[in-house]
Amino acid sequence: MSTVTSADGTTIGFDAYGNGRPLILIDGATAHRAVNPTNAQVGELLSDDFRTYVYDRRGRGESTDTAPYAIQREIEDLGALIEDAGQPAILFGWSSGCLLALDAAAAGLPIAGLVLFEPPVVVDDVRPPLPSDYVEQLDAFVAEGRRDKAAELFMTAAAGMPAEAVAGMKQSPYWAPLEEIAHTIAYDGRIMGTTMSGNPLPTDRWADVKVPVLVLYGDQTWPALSAGAQAVGSMLATATVRAIPGENHSTEASTLAPVLREFADLT
Repeated sequence: MSTVTSADGTTIGFDAYGNGRPLILIDGATAHRAVNPTNAQVGELLSDDFRTYVYDRRGRGESTDTAPYAIQREIEDLGALIEDAGQPAILFGWSSGCLLALDAAAAGLPIAGLVLFEPPVVVDDVRPPLPSDYVEQLDAFVAEGRRDKAAELFMTAAAGMPAEAVAGMKQSPYWAPLEEIAHTIAYDGRIMGTTMSGNPLPTDRWADVKVPVLVLYGDQTWPALSAGAQAVGSMLATATVRAIPGENHSTEASTLAPVLREFADLT
């Protein structure tokens, strides 16, 4: 593992694969290197042409954390990784990591392009919106030491899983690591803001994004997310939207890596 130090002193742990153009992979809510092997697999597949950064977002895995949280702190984390790379990077985001990538580009970081896989955007009524006090509920559960309830809220309200399915998950090896980083779920809630409210996206949040953007979604995903990908693509003048055959809210490294390579060749 390597590390960079963010502007507020937070240590960000990462692994880098290969040499070449920098590519930074940004996890969505709850994921990090210890539980998501796909990013490392992508890095291995692209190691001939890219230096792929696979990092733990603050508060997860081997990265530290510094209170109070602000979205700007995570933008600074990305800035530290790009500084380590020494040249503008392509950012790839999973789910809420897409929105962080967009925020980083809008903030003016040296970014060559963005690839976004299923941003958590709900602009219609095909599924219930997030509760308006979602972040406040998450913060309260964590403050009370009830990380299990924060994880449950994420799984039911954000991920849309039935409560009975979540009850079964509690008996699996997946649950303990989820509780461990449950305090960071509210970070992604802040990054999402109103994007899962069922209302149109704000027109000003990413108005300054001028780099090429590729928005991806699986053609077998939930209807809300395919509509959300189209909504993100339609509001960005530099964006292209593309469906990935046979995929849902995830995909395999062997499918993703060629798409990233193709995008980089065009930027």
